[in-house]
Amino acid sequence: MADIGDVARRAGVSTATVSRALRGVGRVAESTRARVREAAQELGYSVSPSASRLATGRTGTVAVVVPFVSRWSYGQIIEGAEAVLRMAGLDMLLYNLADAEGRRRMFAGNRLRGRVDAVLVLYLPMTQEEKDALRSLDVPVAVVGALEPEFFGVRIDDVAAARTAVRHLLHLGHRRIGLIGGVGYDQGMPFTSQIDRRTGYLDALREAGVEPDPATEAVADFTVDGGTRAMTRLLSGDGPVPTAVFAHSDEMAYGAMRALRQAGLDVPGDVSVIGFDGHDMSELMGLSTVVQPLCELGAVAGQQLLAALTENADRAPAHRVEPTELVLRGSTGPPPGSDRTPSPARPS
Repeated sequence: MADIGDVARRAGVSTATVSRALRGVGRVAESTRARVREAAQELGYSVSPSASRLATGRTGTVAVVVPFVSRWSYGQIIEGAEAVLRMAGLDMLLYNLADAEGRRRMFAGNRLRGRVDAVLVLYLPMTQEEKDALRSLDVPVAVVGALEPEFFGVRIDDVAAARTAVRHLLHLGHRRIGLIGGVGYDQGMPFTSQIDRRTGYLDALREAGVEPDPATEAVADFTVDGGTRAMTRLLSGDGPVPTAVFAHSDEMAYGAMRALRQAGLDVPGDVSVIGFDGHDMSELMGLSTVVQPLCELGAVAGQQLLAALTENADRAPAHRVEPTELVLRGSTGPPPGSDRTPSPARPS
């Protein structure tokens, strides 16, 4: 059986460097760390997790705090983070809040104290008391999807991404553009993405000289059924039916398409629909959408936490904004009676 000396000789480094590289501690160049891991894998050598944790005083675990573990988008982020953390030999401890009471118990009960080396929070704007509770753990914290300056973070620009989607509809010639937006509170927990995406929607209309009409907006939860209900309300309103709809999520867009077809309307012949997320099913559904790099967001957050744990825990928190991409498919086209032709897909 190979030992640490064998790995050191294969990688051309000292045994101390092998130990630091495989335990994820100390200053080791990423190229060296990769070479050591490759040598260890080839030789079938692994560090004993219990010995490593005793030596460092760490748990080898990162907590992931997620509002709703069953939601597709959160699963994608977790997948991206898990891949990075697993390669570093770290485990994940998942906390599914599910509702306001679950959130209260998690933050008020100090459930993470002494159990984790770092915390990853997904899409959860926090109160000052909640942020203080995390800071009291004295471990690195990264937040995905919400700007919290005191913690590491990565997100997209929801305002700019929504503006890009609505600009595309305007470019096609649409002027009466509906919005299917998310509710401000979901199971008692507040979110900000729906606010930012509505801001981008309104910005795009105003810059095109189109006065926003509240009658073209409907809100619901971020689900297929929610999108169906919202689109049905838009169809049953007093004013003209929108010739295009921007939905805050792809799943809501699927629901909108279902409601339109049930009403005997063609997509996009009568009403164009564009979504937001880049869901796995959107290509099959032929849905135009703004793709956000969810796995990449998780991976970046995982890398931020690893850097804080292994390089310099006292450095100022970094914040990144990842780009989105507008992907055009068959659900968007010119308004009825128009002679315009769709433009090719382009990045936002």
